[in-house]
Amino acid sequence: MSKTRLLVVEDDPNLGDLLSEYLTLKGYDTTLCKNGAEGFTTFSKHHFDMCILDVMMPVMDGFTLAKKIRSTNEQVPIIFLTAKALKDDKLEGFKIGGDDYMTKPFSMEELQLRIDAVLRRCQAQMQHLEQDEYEIGGYLFNHVKQILHHPDKEQKLTTKENALLKMLSQYKNQVMPREIALKKIWGEDTYFTARSMDVFITKLRRYLKLDEAVSIINVHGKGYKLIDK
Repeated sequence: MSKTRLLVVEDDPNLGDLLSEYLTLKGYDTTLCKNGAEGFTTFSKHHFDMCILDVMMPVMDGFTLAKKIRSTNEQVPIIFLTAKALKDDKLEGFKIGGDDYMTKPFSMEELQLRIDAVLRRCQAQMQHLEQDEYEIGGYLFNHVKQILHHPDKEQKLTTKENALLKMLSQYKNQVMPREIALKKIWGEDTYFTARSMDVFITKLRRYLKLDEAVSIINVHGKGYKLIDK
């Protein structure tokens, strides 16, 4: 079994070396970079299973680096390390697409537990993402065949309807972020693509109206949620 590959980007040489040595000792394949620019260059050339990014760094800070990583890879887990415990910084980190956030100083044992927990969660999500069919209330949705089946009616979906319902199903009972859906399905997040998505949401609501326990709600300022009671 191949080792889990970690990209660690930390400008403090002492902490960086300590992290690299400890994680390598614990069985991870660890690559250490000294700043954000070096980190992105390395990330672009190799495959990594997780990124551990310091927030305050010269050349390119951790948040900017995370945005660049997210522009090319939406799935790789990211853990932020920071000396600041401000709520706004944590919110910014999660908004960018971080999976966890650790405030310095922290114990190496806790970091390892966080790494393993995030990896388990992300692997479970990826297995869920790869399924062909989703149960939505009394419906069976097959995204490969682009069919939404109900005992009383079968609906053939268009490519956009299918992609949107698939993403909603992946986020079932959670908020599907509007900007992620727009960029992934429409290719860009603009006023016009947002209006287009609203139209498709209305169509999907109509297709799902045969089951009163199923609904798609608008979460203001965030996105949509497919509710399956």
